[in-house]
Amino acid sequence: MHVVQHSEQTLKTALISKNPVLVSQYEKLDAGERHLMNEAFQPASDLFKPITVQSQSDWIITHPEVPQDFEQFFSDAYRKTPTPEKHTIYIQSIGSLANTRVISEEYIKWLKGYCEAFFYGLTVKLLEPVSVSATRCSFRVNDHTQNLQIHAGHILKFLKKKKREDAFCVVGVTMIDLYPRDSWNFVFGQASLTDGVGIFSFARYCRDFYSSHYKGKVKKPKRVSSSDYSIFNNYYVPEITSVLLLRSCKTLTHEIGHIFGLRHCQWLACLMQGSNHLEEADRRPLNYCPICLRKLQCALGFSIVERYKALVRWIDEDCTDTSVSKPSCESAVSTPKPVEAFKEWREWVIKCIAVLQNKE
Repeated sequence: MHVVQHSEQTLKTALISKNPVLVSQYEKLDAGERHLMNEAFQPASDLFKPITVQSQSDWIITHPEVPQDFEQFFSDAYRKTPTPEKHTIYIQSIGSLANTRVISEEYIKWLKGYCEAFFYGLTVKLLEPVSVSATRCSFRVNDHTQNLQIHAGHILKFLKKKKREDAFCVVGVTMIDLYPRDSWNFVFGQASLTDGVGIFSFARYCRDFYSSHYKGKVKKPKRVSSSDYSIFNNYYVPEITSVLLLRSCKTLTHEIGHIFGLRHCQWLACLMQGSNHLEEADRRPLNYCPICLRKLQCALGFSIVERYKALVRWIDEDCTDTSVSKPSCESAVSTPKPVEAFKEWREWVIKCIAVLQNKE
């Protein structure tokens, strides 16, 4: 294991910039916001830690990338920013997400509520669920793991057609494994910044995916017709646990971050770090580092303290969607949101709120 340690000056420049215009913008931020973000270049900070590399298979080792500081993000002519006309994130579920319809509906509402808090200020709406066959995507049985997979690129094309006039982006979520091309084993998610679409699979986030007892294996692998989607009838979906929900929220907000123009973070431990495998994905925190947080705030214009309060409310509230009918809220009470895995992060957010509210 080794630590990716940047100098205080490097981190300060990555966050604030040396461009007088961007420095001036930073100085006009709320005092509490500057206090929090300045933690980025405080060596003794207990809020933001350096990146730790655990093995040679970690993303930062296998995928060398040029780091993106705030100035590069701000100056990117190709990045997309929400407008009053295009201010909505649409979520499209593909195939069953849980063992019952009620749990599937609650799970997608939990994801919706989390996105509303994380991308504070944007509207998040759910599209009607669709079956795999409705996408007309290619699929396969993975030769190594014997589980079903759908083609991520084909799903992106389908989602592009579903994009509405007020959409900032359309993101698909599924419990079916993804592959981006024949030569790849799998991919957790894939997004297109240009088209404002993304697809993310949570199949590998269940506790037994990598075990020999995984129930999602196709027992008798065989060549199937590219137009015969009956193989997806009653396919295996894992139990919605607290850990699976946490991992789902991580992937969803990481990939939507790419649609905003955020590249993989190489500054501090951050949700926007890349990951090659589940252990590395679990190591990433739920939060953006100050450099990536400033990028997101620049795109959305939110109050950081109000955003953090919204995230705490999402963790604390059982029924997060106040627009749903009373029966749906009652079903949410009988299917409580499993947030045990978020408790430690909740404590971290509370610490950040305390820093933000200290104006000294």
